[in-house]
Amino acid sequence: MPNQQEKIIIQGCLNNERQAQKSLYNNYKTEMYTLAYRITNNYEDANDALQEGFLQVFHGLASFKGKSGLGTWIHTIIARAAIKKVKNKIHFATIDESNEVLTIDWSIISDIQYLEKAIASLPLGYRTVFTLYEIEGFKHHEVAEMLNISVSTSKTQLFKAKRMLVERLKKIID
Repeated sequence: MPNQQEKIIIQGCLNNERQAQKSLYNNYKTEMYTLAYRITNNYEDANDALQEGFLQVFHGLASFKGKSGLGTWIHTIIARAAIKKVKNKIHFATIDESNEVLTIDWSIISDIQYLEKAIASLPLGYRTVFTLYEIEGFKHHEVAEMLNISVSTSKTQLFKAKRMLVERLKKIID
């Protein structure tokens, strides 16, 4: 549910008030750019996704029902815009099902830059699923829908991404 300040900004945007539009953009641009960059791993694509996503936000704001937070709604739009930028570059390999659960002890990472480099170095499909699920908090069925893959593929790609991350981080830490 939007707070009172967000309601005022939303109403201003609906009335095509430039200051309200600027406020909405400024309130979310950094967080949303970070999301777009994590998915695309490319500055130009992230900037394009941010611009295209905010155009969708402003055009679709009248349809925002307030059932979730405004940030959550914008987050989903930007994530989808970023995925659209890289979707044709992602290739998912068919992989046997694995019931094995892989957990990572993130406390062993003393420098967040190591982790960010390792995530950025993942193949595009792995990185996209990992980012959407582990960092951005989407559920597997949401990731699957966004990427037009099965839930099983989402889970498998996440497992493979984690396994690859562990291997890459071991090399850095050892």
